[in-house]
Amino acid sequence: MKKIKITLFLTIVLAGYLIISCDSTTIQEIQPVVTSPTYNNDIKPLMTSKCTSCHSANGENPALTNYAEVKDAIENGSVLCKIQNNCGDVMPPSGKMSQGLIDMIINWKNQGYVE
Repeated sequence: MKKIKITLFLTIVLAGYLIISCDSTTIQEIQPVVTSPTYNNDIKPLMTSKCTSCHSANGENPALTNYAEVKDAIENGSVLCKIQNNCGDVMPPSGKMSQGLIDMIINWKNQGYVE
């Protein structure tokens, strides 16, 4: 009977530990930051997956469908402020992007918007 109680206790402790230690980290959140991003390889796919469903030619301002629009929106707009959640509503509306994706956009800007 004592072995059953010990086994049951250890099972409960282990189950509690597993529940508490679980973290819902996505693959996107644990991927390394792209240190030398280009528009075509990195930024355009990100904009397509996160932004252009709303920010298209006939949609919300600014449009983010091509290199010139994205570059201009980052240089002259509030894109970085919005995606970093530093000024009003966070973009995209589904929730703040992972810090790795934000850092990739910042790297792209700081490295001169390589196409």
